[in-house]
Amino acid sequence: MLTDLLQSADGGVFLIIQDSASCCGRDLLKSFISYALHRDEAVHVLGFEVSEEEMRDGLKGSQIQRLRFHNAHTDPLGWNDENTFTVQQFSLEALTHLVEQTSHPKPAALVIDSLSWILRHHSPSVVCRTLDQLRKGGTVRAVIGLLHADMHQRGTVGSVCHLATSVVTVAPGMKGDEAVAKMTKRSKSGKVVQDEEIFSIRDDLTVMTQSRPSPPGLRPTEPAEQEMDPTAKLTFNLRLSDAEREAKEKLSLPFVFSKEKKTALLHSVPGSGKILYEPDANDDFDDEDPDDDLDV
Repeated sequence: MLTDLLQSADGGVFLIIQDSASCCGRDLLKSFISYALHRDEAVHVLGFEVSEEEMRDGLKGSQIQRLRFHNAHTDPLGWNDENTFTVQQFSLEALTHLVEQTSHPKPAALVIDSLSWILRHHSPSVVCRTLDQLRKGGTVRAVIGLLHADMHQRGTVGSVCHLATSVVTVAPGMKGDEAVAKMTKRSKSGKVVQDEEIFSIRDDLTVMTQSRPSPPGLRPTEPAEQEMDPTAKLTFNLRLSDAEREAKEKLSLPFVFSKEKKTALLHSVPGSGKILYEPDANDDFDDEDPDDDLDV
């Protein structure tokens, strides 16, 4: 699934890469940038945490010309009055203006490094509303954000991830150059698909995925265990022989009427008796409704 997310060119995508102090997700974020550039897309990066040089490191080729880095790393709060992007400019109007400055035939991808910086200076409701408007507005094809989950309360992380169409949570792998990606993807129909893969990132930012890791403590089931008969060591027999099965099928149950018996009971035959009753004056009939006092 990770390869499908990297190669997807669908519109209206909001993808979150969720990392922690034990495993950084920025290299995977740069891989998403590299794959988007190779699809001839324009990519706008809001860089709050690393410089432009560090973000461009590893991105090669002529495609890098379509990368627009909006420097929010030098002066993120606007204290020095430098001509940079500040966290206060995180709004639908300002972001739409940034993206529309680049003339490109394809819708651009907006990469945010990171959402944690923005959540420190804006309420979660404001951030979620702005991201949802960006995703649905059509100005950008996709919004990809890095989120440091261990820096926020669980409710804040859950609110932002609930808005995302895909969430990739990275965790350390068994080897030094490997990591584990736990993915959740929500389709437009509402279907939720989850998967887990081991991945590694090469120097050219291509992603190599491997098989799903096995949970600890479990081992593959041996064929001998799969074919074991659970009734083999019982002191009584649970199976029927062919003769016993045939006798069981011929047995008629006491309260199950055959078709012939039902016909005989429901239809009278010539010569059968009938019960005739004619009421007389001494019969006690009560014309009142016994349920008249009930509200029914």
